[in-house]
Amino acid sequence: MTRNDVRAAAEAMREIFPATPLQFNEHLSARLGAKVYLKREDLTPVRSYKIRGAFNFFRKVIAAGGGNTTFVCASAGNHAQGFAFVCRHFGVPGVVFMPVTTPQQKIDKTRIFGGEFITIRLFGDIFDQCYAAAREHVEAIGGHMVPPFDDADIIEGQATVAAEIEEQLPEGETLDLVAIPVGGGGLSSGITGYLSDTLRPEAFLLAEPAGAPSLRKSLEAGEVVTLARVDNFVDGAAVARIGDLNFAALKHFAPEQVQVVPENAICVTITDMLNIEGVVLEPAGALSIAALELLPREVIEGKTVVAIVTGGNFDFERLPDVKERAMRYAGLKKYFILRLPQRPGALRDFLNLLGPDDDIARFEYLKKSARNFGSILIGIETKDRRNFQELVGRFEGAGLGFEDITENEILANLII
Repeated sequence: MTRNDVRAAAEAMREIFPATPLQFNEHLSARLGAKVYLKREDLTPVRSYKIRGAFNFFRKVIAAGGGNTTFVCASAGNHAQGFAFVCRHFGVPGVVFMPVTTPQQKIDKTRIFGGEFITIRLFGDIFDQCYAAAREHVEAIGGHMVPPFDDADIIEGQATVAAEIEEQLPEGETLDLVAIPVGGGGLSSGITGYLSDTLRPEAFLLAEPAGAPSLRKSLEAGEVVTLARVDNFVDGAAVARIGDLNFAALKHFAPEQVQVVPENAICVTITDMLNIEGVVLEPAGALSIAALELLPREVIEGKTVVAIVTGGNFDFERLPDVKERAMRYAGLKKYFILRLPQRPGALRDFLNLLGPDDDIARFEYLKKSARNFGSILIGIETKDRRNFQELVGRFEGAGLGFEDITENEILANLII
């Protein structure tokens, strides 16, 4: 991949959509004490950057005379939608393999983008089964498998994000830091490869979800590793194994340059961007902004920063869960198990312990744990996280039996 190749890919891409905007964000700039620009990949025709790699892959294959065969991909998300859009643009047949468990909304959206040029096949309960079926189909028909990230043409297509940033930065502005989400590594290897001639390695902040730190673990091991377990909450970046080509392009980075971001911190960013900026982001799309928020103030203050916003395909049915996670991470909501005496007035005595800003969000009688006591699950929301310190002090002063289970992952998942 050369810079000229990437520029040529970006120019060709104007066939299907204009360059996505690089927007100065006053809210984040004021909060972080830096000049923060957002590269809005959520504003492509498929609301994610994935269309770039797919377009470049198809363009190269068709130019080489391979446009008469069928293209195949395996995906339940943004890659499938970018693939479908490009199939329709070039007028070539495509088959999208999706797990049977894929939400109907994503199936319908992929079908809309691809129209009569694509066929959707549901196979398997998990992605690995779906991917294996796609590979078998490609071999059977002699088609082209379009990988999501581990391919040179895909990487080159994703690198066009960097080429646009270079053109769009205000004249005289010097880029100090680029925050890039990492999943399989297509975007991060493309952007860092393109900008490596002008930026030092220290100018890149790579961001992974805490539940899927495949790059961080691979850098620590010095080789590609496969994670035994992955949290799929950040579905656009939850990858158990980074691509081989992608790791080869990123292996010179220090493990410490990969910011591992808790999923609940990402939820805070999603809710803030929605409530304050009116911008809808999927979890992976919020990842780079959340990573910036975790940096020490002195690291980012006064710098010119670009955060790659990778996508905005957010299912609003997830919003209650996102809000819940955000409040818990911000320390504004806690869950307690209380051991209350079974006597008249016990509940009233407990309620008198609450402060003026404390609100009961959940109340559930669990069981009678002893002859004279009962266990209660209670969820409490407040306006300032410091209120919980005072509330716990009042609990202790009243001799109340209680346990804070907010961060107890096993109990919280079972009961909450």
